[in-house]
Amino acid sequence: MKTIFSTLTLFGIIILFFTGCYVKKTTPSTSGSAAPGEPPEHPAFYQKSESSYYYFTEAQMQKNRGNLEKAIHFLEKAIEIDSASSFLKRELAFIYLQQKKNAKALKTVKGIIDGDPDNIEALIMYGKIKQELKEIADAKRAYEQVIFLDPKQKDIYLILGGLYMDEENFDKASGIYDQLIQQFPEYYVGHFFMGKIHAKKGKTIEAEKEFEKAIELEPRLDEARFELIELYKSTGREERVIQIYKKILEGSPHDIRAAMTLGHLYHKKGMRGASEKLFIDLGRRSVSDSEIIRKLAQLYLDKKKYDAAIIILNGMLKGAGDSSDIHYLQGIAFDRKGDKETALIHLKKVRSTSKFYQDAAVQIAFIYDDQGKISEAIRLLEDVNLRVTAEPELLFYLGTFYEEAEKLQKAVDVLEQGLAKDPDSVRILFRLGVVYDKLKRKEDSMEAMRKVIRVDPKNANALNYLGYSYADLGQNLGEAEKLIKEALKYKPDDGYITDSLGWVYFKKGLFQKALKFLEKAIRLVPDDPIILEHLGDTYLKTGSKLKALEYYQQSLKMKKKDKKDIEKKIQDLKNSGI
Repeated sequence: MKTIFSTLTLFGIIILFFTGCYVKKTTPSTSGSAAPGEPPEHPAFYQKSESSYYYFTEAQMQKNRGNLEKAIHFLEKAIEIDSASSFLKRELAFIYLQQKKNAKALKTVKGIIDGDPDNIEALIMYGKIKQELKEIADAKRAYEQVIFLDPKQKDIYLILGGLYMDEENFDKASGIYDQLIQQFPEYYVGHFFMGKIHAKKGKTIEAEKEFEKAIELEPRLDEARFELIELYKSTGREERVIQIYKKILEGSPHDIRAAMTLGHLYHKKGMRGASEKLFIDLGRRSVSDSEIIRKLAQLYLDKKKYDAAIIILNGMLKGAGDSSDIHYLQGIAFDRKGDKETALIHLKKVRSTSKFYQDAAVQIAFIYDDQGKISEAIRLLEDVNLRVTAEPELLFYLGTFYEEAEKLQKAVDVLEQGLAKDPDSVRILFRLGVVYDKLKRKEDSMEAMRKVIRVDPKNANALNYLGYSYADLGQNLGEAEKLIKEALKYKPDDGYITDSLGWVYFKKGLFQKALKFLEKAIRLVPDDPIILEHLGDTYLKTGSKLKALEYYQQSLKMKKKDKKDIEKKIQDLKNSGI
Protein backbone atom coordinates (compact mmCIF):
# COMPACT_ATOMS: atom_id res chain seq x y z
CA MET A 1 0.00 0.00 0.00
CA LYS A 2 1.24 3.47 -0.84
CA THR A 3 -0.12 6.66 0.67
CA ILE A 4 0.47 10.33 0.08
CA PHE A 5 2.44 10.61 3.25
CA SER A 6 4.64 7.59 2.61
CA THR A 7 5.89 9.45 -0.44
CA LEU A 8 5.99 12.92 1.01
CA THR A 9 5.50 13.57 4.69
CA LEU A 10 4.59 17.20 5.21
CA PHE A 11 5.60 16.89 8.81
CA GLY A 12 8.96 15.72 7.54
CA ILE A 13 9.28 18.87 5.48
CA ILE A 14 8.64 20.91 8.57
CA ILE A 15 11.23 18.99 10.57
CA LEU A 16 13.81 19.76 7.91
CA PHE A 17 13.52 23.43 8.75
CA PHE A 18 14.39 22.72 12.37
CA THR A 19 17.33 20.40 11.86
CA GLY A 20 19.52 22.47 9.62
CA CYS A 21 18.68 20.76 6.33
CA TYR A 22 17.59 22.78 3.34
CA VAL A 23 14.96 22.41 0.67
CA LYS A 24 16.81 21.36 -2.45
CA LYS A 25 16.52 23.92 -5.25
CA THR A 26 15.79 22.77 -8.73
CA THR A 27 16.84 25.99 -10.50
CA PRO A 28 19.85 28.21 -9.92
CA SER A 29 19.45 30.69 -7.08
CA THR A 30 18.72 34.28 -8.01
CA SER A 31 20.38 35.41 -4.80
CA GLY A 32 23.93 34.45 -5.69
CA SER A 33 24.43 32.54 -2.43
CA ALA A 34 25.61 28.95 -2.31
CA ALA A 35 22.99 26.36 -3.12
CA PRO A 36 21.65 24.77 0.05
CA GLY A 37 21.74 21.10 0.83
CA GLU A 38 25.25 19.76 1.09
CA PRO A 39 27.58 22.76 1.27
CA PRO A 40 29.85 22.71 -1.77
CA GLU A 41 33.40 21.49 -1.23
CA HIS A 42 33.71 24.63 0.90
CA PRO A 43 30.92 27.14 1.64
CA ALA A 44 30.71 30.14 -0.68
CA PHE A 45 32.34 32.41 1.89
CA TYR A 46 35.46 30.19 2.09
CA GLN A 47 37.27 32.05 -0.69
CA LYS A 48 36.60 35.39 1.01
CA SER A 49 38.12 34.61 4.36
CA GLU A 50 39.90 31.64 5.82
CA SER A 51 39.05 32.84 9.30
CA SER A 52 35.26 32.96 8.69
CA TYR A 53 35.47 29.38 7.44
CA TYR A 54 37.39 28.48 10.60
CA TYR A 55 34.62 29.89 12.77
CA PHE A 56 31.99 28.14 10.66
CA THR A 57 33.67 24.74 11.05
CA GLU A 58 34.03 25.33 14.80
CA ALA A 59 30.32 26.16 14.92
CA GLN A 60 29.46 22.93 13.07
CA MET A 61 31.57 20.88 15.48
CA GLN A 62 29.88 22.47 18.49
CA LYS A 63 26.42 21.96 16.96
CA ASN A 64 27.16 18.29 16.33
CA ARG A 65 28.15 17.93 19.98
CA GLY A 66 24.91 19.58 21.09
CA ASN A 67 26.65 22.77 22.31
CA LEU A 68 24.26 25.18 20.61
CA GLU A 69 25.27 28.28 22.55
CA LYS A 70 28.91 27.79 21.54
CA ALA A 71 27.82 27.14 17.96
CA ILE A 72 25.96 30.47 17.99
CA HIS A 73 29.06 32.21 19.36
CA PHE A 74 31.26 30.92 16.52
CA LEU A 75 28.66 31.67 13.84
CA GLU A 76 28.33 35.22 15.10
CA LYS A 77 32.12 35.54 14.85
CA ALA A 78 32.01 34.23 11.27
CA ILE A 79 29.23 36.70 10.38
CA GLU A 80 31.25 39.60 11.82
CA ILE A 81 33.95 38.77 9.27
CA ASP A 82 31.62 37.94 6.36
CA SER A 83 28.48 39.97 7.00
CA ALA A 84 27.18 39.45 3.44
CA SER A 85 26.91 35.66 3.77
CA SER A 86 23.28 34.58 3.75
CA PHE A 87 24.53 30.99 4.18
CA LEU A 88 26.00 31.79 7.60
CA LYS A 89 22.90 33.71 8.65
CA ARG A 90 20.65 30.81 7.67
CA GLU A 91 22.81 28.46 9.72
CA LEU A 92 22.44 30.81 12.69
CA ALA A 93 18.67 30.96 12.20
CA PHE A 94 18.46 27.14 12.11
CA ILE A 95 20.16 26.92 15.48
CA TYR A 96 17.81 29.52 16.95
CA LEU A 97 14.93 27.38 15.69
CA GLN A 98 16.42 24.30 17.35
CA GLN A 99 16.44 26.28 20.60
CA LYS A 100 12.80 27.34 20.04
CA LYS A 101 13.98 30.96 19.88
CA ASN A 102 11.58 31.86 17.09
CA ALA A 103 11.86 35.63 17.57
CA LYS A 104 15.65 35.59 17.13
CA ALA A 105 15.39 33.24 14.16
CA LEU A 106 12.78 35.50 12.58
CA LYS A 107 14.95 38.59 13.06
CA THR A 108 17.93 36.83 11.50
CA VAL A 109 15.96 35.57 8.50
CA LYS A 110 14.28 38.95 8.01
CA GLY A 111 17.74 40.49 7.86
CA ILE A 112 18.61 38.14 4.98
CA ILE A 113 15.39 38.99 3.12
CA ASP A 114 15.85 42.75 3.63
CA GLY A 115 19.21 42.48 1.88
CA ASP A 116 18.08 39.92 -0.68
CA PRO A 117 14.28 39.86 -1.18
CA ASP A 118 14.53 36.96 -3.64
CA ASN A 119 16.45 34.60 -1.37
CA ILE A 120 14.30 31.49 -1.66
CA GLU A 121 15.80 29.57 1.24
CA ALA A 122 15.30 32.54 3.55
CA LEU A 123 11.70 33.00 2.37
CA ILE A 124 10.96 29.33 3.09
CA MET A 125 12.42 29.66 6.58
CA TYR A 126 10.46 32.87 7.12
CA GLY A 127 7.24 31.11 6.13
CA LYS A 128 7.91 28.21 8.50
CA ILE A 129 8.67 30.50 11.43
CA LYS A 130 5.49 32.45 10.76
CA GLN A 131 3.58 29.15 10.75
CA GLU A 132 5.06 28.32 14.15
CA LEU A 133 3.97 31.73 15.42
CA LYS A 134 0.44 31.12 14.02
CA GLU A 135 0.85 34.17 11.76
CA ILE A 136 -0.55 32.27 8.82
CA ALA A 137 -1.21 35.24 6.51
CA ASP A 138 2.49 36.16 6.56
CA ALA A 139 3.47 32.51 6.03
CA LYS A 140 1.21 32.25 2.99
CA ARG A 141 2.64 35.43 1.47
CA ALA A 142 6.16 34.08 1.88
CA TYR A 143 5.27 30.75 0.26
CA GLU A 144 3.44 32.51 -2.58
CA GLN A 145 6.61 34.51 -3.24
CA VAL A 146 8.70 31.32 -3.24
CA ILE A 147 6.48 29.75 -5.91
CA PHE A 148 6.56 32.97 -7.95
CA LEU A 149 10.37 33.02 -7.87
CA ASP A 150 10.82 29.28 -8.38
CA PRO A 151 7.77 27.41 -9.73
CA LYS A 152 9.61 24.09 -9.30
CA GLN A 153 9.47 24.17 -5.48
CA LYS A 154 7.19 21.14 -5.37
CA ASP A 155 6.97 20.80 -1.59
CA ILE A 156 5.94 24.43 -1.09
CA TYR A 157 2.80 23.91 -3.18
CA LEU A 158 1.79 21.19 -0.74
CA ILE A 159 2.47 23.29 2.35
CA LEU A 160 0.66 26.33 0.92
CA GLY A 161 -2.25 24.27 -0.38
CA GLY A 162 -2.52 22.62 3.03
CA LEU A 163 -2.76 26.02 4.74
CA TYR A 164 -5.64 27.03 2.47
CA MET A 165 -7.31 23.63 3.03
CA ASP A 166 -7.07 24.14 6.79
CA GLU A 167 -8.94 27.43 6.36
CA GLU A 168 -11.47 25.69 4.09
CA ASN A 169 -10.53 28.21 1.40
CA PHE A 170 -11.00 25.61 -1.30
CA ASP A 171 -10.87 28.06 -4.21
CA LYS A 172 -7.39 29.25 -3.21
CA ALA A 173 -6.25 25.71 -2.46
CA SER A 174 -7.56 24.61 -5.86
CA GLY A 175 -5.51 27.34 -7.54
CA ILE A 176 -2.34 26.18 -5.79
CA TYR A 177 -2.84 22.50 -6.64
CA ASP A 178 -3.72 23.45 -10.22
CA GLN A 179 -0.35 25.21 -10.49
CA LEU A 180 1.30 22.11 -9.02
CA ILE A 181 -0.31 19.93 -11.71
CA GLN A 182 0.77 22.34 -14.47
CA GLN A 183 4.36 22.28 -13.25
CA PHE A 184 4.41 18.54 -12.48
CA PRO A 185 1.75 16.90 -14.67
CA GLU A 186 2.93 13.38 -13.79
CA TYR A 187 2.90 14.01 -10.04
CA TYR A 188 -0.10 12.17 -8.60
CA VAL A 189 -0.30 14.20 -5.36
CA GLY A 190 -1.73 17.28 -7.11
CA HIS A 191 -4.59 15.21 -8.56
CA PHE A 192 -5.23 13.57 -5.19
CA PHE A 193 -5.72 16.91 -3.44
CA MET A 194 -7.80 18.31 -6.30
CA GLY A 195 -10.02 15.26 -5.80
CA LYS A 196 -10.36 16.07 -2.11
CA ILE A 197 -11.33 19.66 -2.92
CA HIS A 198 -13.99 18.58 -5.42
CA ALA A 199 -15.33 16.10 -2.86
CA LYS A 200 -15.54 18.86 -0.24
CA LYS A 201 -17.51 20.97 -2.73
CA GLY A 202 -19.87 18.09 -3.49
CA LYS A 203 -18.59 17.73 -7.07
CA THR A 204 -18.52 13.94 -7.06
CA ILE A 205 -17.91 13.42 -10.81
CA GLU A 206 -14.92 15.77 -10.85
CA ALA A 207 -13.60 14.27 -7.60
CA GLU A 208 -13.88 10.74 -9.03
CA LYS A 209 -11.89 11.76 -12.13
CA GLU A 210 -9.09 13.30 -10.08
CA PHE A 211 -8.79 10.32 -7.72
CA GLU A 212 -8.76 7.93 -10.68
CA LYS A 213 -6.04 10.04 -12.33
CA ALA A 214 -3.99 9.89 -9.13
CA ILE A 215 -4.33 6.09 -9.11
CA GLU A 216 -3.40 5.91 -12.80
CA LEU A 217 -0.19 7.84 -12.05
CA GLU A 218 0.52 5.87 -8.87
CA PRO A 219 -1.27 2.49 -8.92
CA ARG A 220 -0.19 1.69 -5.35
CA LEU A 221 -1.99 4.76 -3.96
CA ASP A 222 -4.65 3.14 -1.77
CA GLU A 223 -5.33 6.45 -0.06
CA ALA A 224 -7.06 7.64 -3.25
CA ARG A 225 -9.02 4.39 -3.36
CA PHE A 226 -10.29 4.99 0.17
CA GLU A 227 -11.40 8.48 -0.90
CA LEU A 228 -13.25 6.94 -3.85
CA ILE A 229 -14.91 4.53 -1.45
CA GLU A 230 -16.29 7.45 0.57
CA LEU A 231 -17.59 9.01 -2.66
CA TYR A 232 -19.32 5.80 -3.70
CA LYS A 233 -20.79 5.31 -0.23
CA SER A 234 -22.28 8.81 -0.36
CA THR A 235 -23.96 8.02 -3.67
CA GLY A 236 -25.13 4.51 -2.71
CA ARG A 237 -22.84 2.67 -5.14
CA GLU A 238 -22.17 -0.28 -2.87
CA GLU A 239 -20.95 -2.65 -5.60
CA ARG A 240 -18.25 -0.15 -6.59
CA VAL A 241 -17.24 0.08 -2.93
CA ILE A 242 -16.81 -3.70 -2.77
CA GLN A 243 -14.81 -3.71 -6.03
CA ILE A 244 -12.38 -1.13 -4.70
CA TYR A 245 -11.90 -2.92 -1.39
CA LYS A 246 -11.15 -6.12 -3.32
CA LYS A 247 -8.68 -4.20 -5.50
CA ILE A 248 -6.95 -2.84 -2.40
CA LEU A 249 -6.65 -6.33 -0.93
CA GLU A 250 -5.28 -7.71 -4.20
CA GLY A 251 -2.40 -5.24 -3.97
CA SER A 252 -2.13 -5.20 -0.17
CA PRO A 253 -3.47 -8.51 1.22
CA HIS A 254 -2.74 -7.46 4.80
CA ASP A 255 -4.50 -4.09 4.66
CA ILE A 256 -6.38 -4.09 7.97
CA ARG A 257 -8.91 -1.38 7.24
CA ALA A 258 -9.91 -2.88 3.89
CA ALA A 259 -10.27 -6.39 5.34
CA MET A 260 -12.43 -5.23 8.25
CA THR A 261 -14.68 -3.01 6.17
CA LEU A 262 -15.10 -5.48 3.31
CA GLY A 263 -15.81 -8.27 5.79
CA HIS A 264 -18.50 -6.15 7.43
CA LEU A 265 -20.03 -5.31 4.04
CA TYR A 266 -20.13 -9.00 3.14
CA HIS A 267 -21.78 -9.75 6.50
CA LYS A 268 -24.49 -7.13 5.89
CA LYS A 269 -25.18 -8.58 2.44
CA GLY A 270 -25.55 -12.07 3.92
CA MET A 271 -22.31 -13.32 2.38
CA ARG A 272 -21.28 -14.98 5.65
CA GLY A 273 -18.70 -17.32 4.15
CA ALA A 274 -16.78 -14.47 2.52
CA SER A 275 -16.95 -12.29 5.63
CA GLU A 276 -15.92 -15.15 7.93
CA LYS A 277 -12.87 -15.88 5.80
CA LEU A 278 -11.65 -12.29 6.17
CA PHE A 279 -12.41 -12.10 9.90
CA ILE A 280 -10.76 -15.44 10.71
CA ASP A 281 -7.63 -14.30 8.89
CA LEU A 282 -7.63 -11.02 10.86
CA GLY A 283 -8.04 -12.95 14.10
CA ARG A 284 -5.19 -15.31 13.28
CA ARG A 285 -2.89 -12.41 12.39
CA SER A 286 -3.89 -10.40 15.47
CA VAL A 287 -2.12 -12.93 17.71
CA SER A 288 1.24 -11.60 16.48
CA ASP A 289 0.24 -8.22 15.03
CA SER A 290 -1.05 -5.83 17.71
CA GLU A 291 -1.73 -3.19 15.04
CA ILE A 292 -4.92 -5.08 14.12
CA ILE A 293 -6.33 -4.60 17.63
CA ARG A 294 -5.25 -0.95 17.69
CA LYS A 295 -6.78 -0.31 14.27
CA LEU A 296 -10.09 -1.90 15.22
CA ALA A 297 -10.31 0.27 18.33
CA GLN A 298 -9.51 3.36 16.26
CA LEU A 299 -11.87 2.66 13.37
CA TYR A 300 -14.84 1.26 15.30
CA LEU A 301 -14.76 1.81 19.07
CA ASP A 302 -13.44 5.38 18.92
CA LYS A 303 -16.09 6.18 16.31
CA LYS A 304 -18.84 4.51 18.36
CA LYS A 305 -19.54 1.86 15.71
CA TYR A 306 -20.15 -0.76 18.37
CA ASP A 307 -22.41 -3.11 16.41
CA ALA A 308 -19.91 -3.36 13.57
CA ALA A 309 -17.06 -3.86 16.06
CA ILE A 310 -18.91 -6.74 17.73
CA ILE A 311 -19.56 -8.47 14.38
CA ILE A 312 -15.90 -8.19 13.37
CA LEU A 313 -14.60 -9.27 16.78
CA ASN A 314 -16.94 -12.29 16.89
CA GLY A 315 -15.50 -13.40 13.57
CA MET A 316 -11.93 -12.74 14.67
CA LEU A 317 -12.35 -14.93 17.76
CA LYS A 318 -12.77 -17.93 15.44
CA GLY A 319 -9.27 -17.35 14.13
CA ALA A 320 -7.57 -16.23 17.33
CA GLY A 321 -8.82 -18.85 19.76
CA ASP A 322 -9.56 -17.52 23.23
CA SER A 323 -7.74 -14.21 22.63
CA SER A 324 -7.64 -11.93 25.67
CA ASP A 325 -7.14 -8.90 23.42
CA ILE A 326 -10.30 -9.64 21.46
CA HIS A 327 -12.31 -10.42 24.60
CA TYR A 328 -11.20 -7.09 26.05
CA LEU A 329 -12.39 -5.13 23.01
CA GLN A 330 -15.63 -7.13 23.01
CA GLY A 331 -16.15 -6.18 26.64
CA ILE A 332 -15.60 -2.51 25.86
CA ALA A 333 -17.97 -2.63 22.88
CA PHE A 334 -20.80 -4.31 24.84
CA ASP A 335 -20.27 -2.00 27.81
CA ARG A 336 -20.58 1.09 25.64
CA LYS A 337 -23.72 -0.36 24.05
CA GLY A 338 -25.16 -0.67 27.56
CA ASP A 339 -25.10 -4.49 27.66
CA LYS A 340 -23.26 -4.78 30.97
CA GLU A 341 -23.81 -8.50 31.51
CA THR A 342 -22.33 -9.53 28.16
CA ALA A 343 -19.52 -7.05 28.72
CA LEU A 344 -18.70 -8.78 32.02
CA ILE A 345 -18.61 -12.21 30.33
CA HIS A 346 -15.93 -11.02 27.90
CA LEU A 347 -13.94 -8.90 30.35
CA LYS A 348 -13.68 -11.80 32.80
CA LYS A 349 -12.05 -13.90 30.06
CA VAL A 350 -9.05 -11.56 29.87
CA ARG A 351 -6.15 -13.53 31.35
CA SER A 352 -3.69 -12.17 33.91
CA THR A 353 -0.88 -12.53 31.36
CA SER A 354 -2.58 -10.10 28.96
CA LYS A 355 -1.45 -6.50 28.60
CA PHE A 356 -5.15 -5.62 28.99
CA TYR A 357 -5.61 -7.51 32.26
CA GLN A 358 -5.52 -4.53 34.60
CA ASP A 359 -7.57 -2.39 32.20
CA ALA A 360 -10.18 -5.14 32.07
CA ALA A 361 -10.25 -5.34 35.87
CA VAL A 362 -10.85 -1.59 36.09
CA GLN A 363 -13.69 -1.84 33.54
CA ILE A 364 -15.29 -4.67 35.54
CA ALA A 365 -14.96 -2.58 38.71
CA PHE A 366 -16.75 0.33 37.03
CA ILE A 367 -19.59 -1.97 35.96
CA TYR A 368 -19.91 -3.26 39.53
CA ASP A 369 -19.93 0.33 40.80
CA ASP A 370 -22.67 1.26 38.30
CA GLN A 371 -24.66 -1.71 39.62
CA GLY A 372 -24.28 -0.46 43.20
CA LYS A 373 -21.74 -3.16 44.05
CA ILE A 374 -18.86 -0.98 45.19
CA SER A 375 -17.66 -3.59 47.69
CA GLU A 376 -17.26 -6.09 44.84
CA ALA A 377 -15.43 -3.46 42.78
CA ILE A 378 -13.00 -2.88 45.64
CA ARG A 379 -12.48 -6.61 46.30
CA LEU A 380 -11.70 -7.21 42.64
CA LEU A 381 -9.07 -4.47 42.43
CA GLU A 382 -7.59 -5.49 45.79
CA ASP A 383 -7.21 -9.03 44.45
CA VAL A 384 -5.52 -7.78 41.26
CA ASN A 385 -3.19 -5.62 43.36
CA LEU A 386 -2.14 -8.74 45.29
CA ARG A 387 -1.76 -11.01 42.24
CA VAL A 388 0.24 -8.78 39.89
CA THR A 389 2.44 -5.70 40.07
CA ALA A 390 -0.25 -3.05 39.90
CA GLU A 391 0.13 -0.16 37.49
CA PRO A 392 -0.39 3.40 38.85
CA GLU A 393 -3.63 3.59 36.85
CA LEU A 394 -5.17 0.64 38.70
CA LEU A 395 -4.04 2.03 42.06
CA PHE A 396 -5.60 5.37 41.18
CA TYR A 397 -8.98 3.76 40.55
CA LEU A 398 -8.76 1.57 43.64
CA GLY A 399 -8.06 4.74 45.62
CA THR A 400 -11.10 6.49 44.15
CA PHE A 401 -13.33 3.53 45.01
CA TYR A 402 -12.01 3.57 48.59
CA GLU A 403 -12.77 7.29 48.69
CA GLU A 404 -16.29 6.69 47.38
CA ALA A 405 -16.79 4.05 50.07
CA GLU A 406 -15.48 6.56 52.65
CA LYS A 407 -12.51 4.34 53.51
CA LEU A 408 -10.32 7.40 53.44
CA GLN A 409 -7.16 6.07 55.08
CA LYS A 410 -7.14 3.09 52.72
CA ALA A 411 -7.58 5.54 49.84
CA VAL A 412 -4.54 7.48 51.06
CA ASP A 413 -2.46 4.32 51.41
CA VAL A 414 -3.16 3.05 47.92
CA LEU A 415 -2.88 6.48 46.26
CA GLU A 416 0.48 7.01 47.95
CA GLN A 417 1.50 3.57 46.64
CA GLY A 418 0.56 4.73 43.13
CA LEU A 419 2.40 8.01 43.59
CA ALA A 420 5.57 6.17 44.57
CA LYS A 421 5.43 4.49 41.14
CA ASP A 422 4.58 7.67 39.24
CA PRO A 423 5.61 10.75 41.29
CA ASP A 424 4.42 13.24 38.66
CA SER A 425 0.97 11.77 38.10
CA VAL A 426 -1.33 14.78 38.15
CA ARG A 427 -4.43 12.60 38.61
CA ILE A 428 -3.02 10.76 41.62
CA LEU A 429 -1.64 13.93 43.21
CA PHE A 430 -4.95 15.75 42.82
CA ARG A 431 -7.02 12.85 44.17
CA LEU A 432 -4.64 12.46 47.09
CA GLY A 433 -5.03 16.15 47.85
CA VAL A 434 -8.82 15.79 47.94
CA VAL A 435 -8.66 12.79 50.26
CA TYR A 436 -6.18 14.54 52.57
CA ASP A 437 -8.68 17.40 52.76
CA LYS A 438 -11.47 15.01 53.73
CA LEU A 439 -9.22 13.69 56.51
CA LYS A 440 -8.74 17.28 57.76
CA ARG A 441 -5.07 17.15 56.70
CA LYS A 442 -5.36 20.61 55.18
CA GLU A 443 -1.67 21.40 54.81
CA ASP A 444 -0.98 18.03 53.16
CA SER A 445 -3.90 18.68 50.84
CA MET A 446 -2.60 22.10 49.83
CA GLU A 447 0.92 20.76 49.32
CA ALA A 448 -0.46 18.07 46.99
CA MET A 449 -2.20 20.80 44.97
CA ARG A 450 1.02 22.83 44.84
CA LYS A 451 2.76 19.77 43.41
CA VAL A 452 0.04 19.40 40.78
CA ILE A 453 0.57 23.02 39.76
CA ARG A 454 4.34 22.55 39.58
CA VAL A 455 3.86 19.61 37.21
CA ASP A 456 0.94 21.16 35.29
CA PRO A 457 0.82 24.97 35.74
CA LYS A 458 -2.40 25.22 33.70
CA ASN A 459 -4.35 22.72 35.78
CA ALA A 460 -7.47 24.76 36.49
CA ASN A 461 -8.86 22.32 39.06
CA ALA A 462 -5.71 22.40 41.20
CA LEU A 463 -5.37 26.19 40.89
CA ASN A 464 -8.97 26.54 42.04
CA TYR A 465 -8.68 23.98 44.83
CA LEU A 466 -5.61 25.63 46.33
CA GLY A 467 -7.09 29.11 45.96
CA TYR A 468 -10.37 28.06 47.55
CA SER A 469 -8.50 26.33 50.39
CA TYR A 470 -6.67 29.56 51.17
CA ALA A 471 -9.93 31.50 51.04
CA ASP A 472 -11.76 29.04 53.26
CA LEU A 473 -9.00 29.36 55.85
CA GLY A 474 -8.93 33.14 55.47
CA GLN A 475 -5.23 32.92 54.56
CA ASN A 476 -3.16 34.33 51.68
CA LEU A 477 -6.22 35.97 50.15
CA GLY A 478 -4.17 37.86 47.58
CA GLU A 479 -2.55 34.63 46.42
CA ALA A 480 -5.95 32.91 46.50
CA GLU A 481 -7.42 35.55 44.18
CA LYS A 482 -4.45 35.23 41.82
CA LEU A 483 -4.71 31.43 41.67
CA ILE A 484 -8.46 31.42 41.03
CA LYS A 485 -8.24 34.11 38.34
CA GLU A 486 -5.56 31.98 36.66
CA ALA A 487 -7.92 28.98 36.81
CA LEU A 488 -10.67 31.04 35.18
CA LYS A 489 -8.39 31.73 32.21
CA TYR A 490 -8.60 28.04 31.36
CA LYS A 491 -12.23 27.44 32.43
CA PRO A 492 -13.97 30.83 32.15
CA ASP A 493 -17.50 29.44 32.46
CA ASP A 494 -16.90 27.03 35.32
CA GLY A 495 -19.47 27.68 38.04
CA TYR A 496 -17.39 26.18 40.84
CA ILE A 497 -14.32 28.29 40.04
CA THR A 498 -16.52 31.37 39.71
CA ASP A 499 -17.95 30.57 43.16
CA SER A 500 -14.40 30.35 44.55
CA LEU A 501 -13.60 33.86 43.32
CA GLY A 502 -16.79 35.15 44.90
CA TRP A 503 -15.81 33.45 48.16
CA VAL A 504 -12.39 35.14 48.11
CA TYR A 505 -14.12 38.52 47.83
CA PHE A 506 -16.45 37.52 50.67
CA LYS A 507 -13.44 36.73 52.85
CA LYS A 508 -11.94 40.09 51.90
CA GLY A 509 -15.13 41.83 53.03
CA LEU A 510 -15.98 42.93 49.47
CA PHE A 511 -19.56 41.71 49.67
CA GLN A 512 -21.05 43.47 46.63
CA LYS A 513 -18.20 42.21 44.47
CA ALA A 514 -18.69 38.75 45.95
CA LEU A 515 -22.39 38.82 45.03
CA LYS A 516 -21.56 39.56 41.39
CA PHE A 517 -19.54 36.36 41.05
CA LEU A 518 -21.73 34.20 43.28
CA GLU A 519 -24.85 35.15 41.29
CA LYS A 520 -23.02 34.19 38.10
CA ALA A 521 -21.89 30.92 39.70
CA ILE A 522 -25.44 29.91 40.65
CA ARG A 523 -26.61 30.62 37.09
CA LEU A 524 -23.93 28.22 35.88
CA VAL A 525 -24.61 25.57 38.57
CA PRO A 526 -28.19 26.19 39.79
CA ASP A 527 -28.47 23.31 42.26
CA ASP A 528 -25.16 23.35 44.13
CA PRO A 529 -25.76 23.56 47.91
CA ILE A 530 -22.38 25.17 48.69
CA ILE A 531 -22.86 28.02 46.20
CA LEU A 532 -26.40 28.54 47.51
CA GLU A 533 -25.05 28.70 51.07
CA HIS A 534 -22.34 31.16 50.01
CA LEU A 535 -25.03 33.38 48.51
CA GLY A 536 -26.99 33.19 51.75
CA ASP A 537 -23.90 34.15 53.78
CA THR A 538 -23.19 37.09 51.49
CA TYR A 539 -26.75 38.43 51.45
CA LEU A 540 -26.77 38.19 55.23
CA LYS A 541 -23.66 40.38 55.35
CA THR A 542 -25.34 42.97 53.14
CA GLY A 543 -28.39 43.06 55.44
CA SER A 544 -30.73 41.20 53.06
CA LYS A 545 -32.00 38.67 55.59
CA LEU A 546 -34.97 37.47 53.54
CA LYS A 547 -32.69 36.77 50.57
CA ALA A 548 -30.25 35.00 52.88
CA LEU A 549 -33.03 32.81 54.30
CA GLU A 550 -34.26 31.98 50.79
CA TYR A 551 -30.83 30.74 49.68
CA TYR A 552 -30.19 28.87 52.94
CA GLN A 553 -33.46 27.01 52.52
CA GLN A 554 -32.62 26.13 48.90
CA SER A 555 -29.20 24.92 50.05
CA LEU A 556 -30.76 22.70 52.72
CA LYS A 557 -33.02 21.08 50.11
CA MET A 558 -29.99 20.17 48.00
CA LYS A 559 -27.78 18.90 50.82
CA LYS A 560 -27.64 15.15 51.31
CA LYS A 561 -25.50 15.24 54.47
CA ASP A 562 -23.76 17.65 56.88
CA LYS A 563 -26.98 19.61 57.35
CA LYS A 564 -26.47 20.83 60.93
CA ASP A 565 -24.64 24.08 60.10
CA ILE A 566 -27.16 25.22 57.51
CA GLU A 567 -30.08 24.26 59.77
CA LYS A 568 -28.56 26.39 62.54
CA LYS A 569 -28.20 29.37 60.17
CA ILE A 570 -31.86 29.06 59.19
CA GLN A 571 -32.97 28.77 62.81
CA ASP A 572 -30.86 31.76 63.86
CA LEU A 573 -32.43 33.88 61.15
CA LYS A 574 -35.94 32.81 62.14
CA ASN A 575 -35.15 33.57 65.79
CA SER A 576 -34.01 37.05 64.77
CA GLY A 577 -37.62 37.94 63.99
CA ILE A 578 -37.82 37.66 60.22
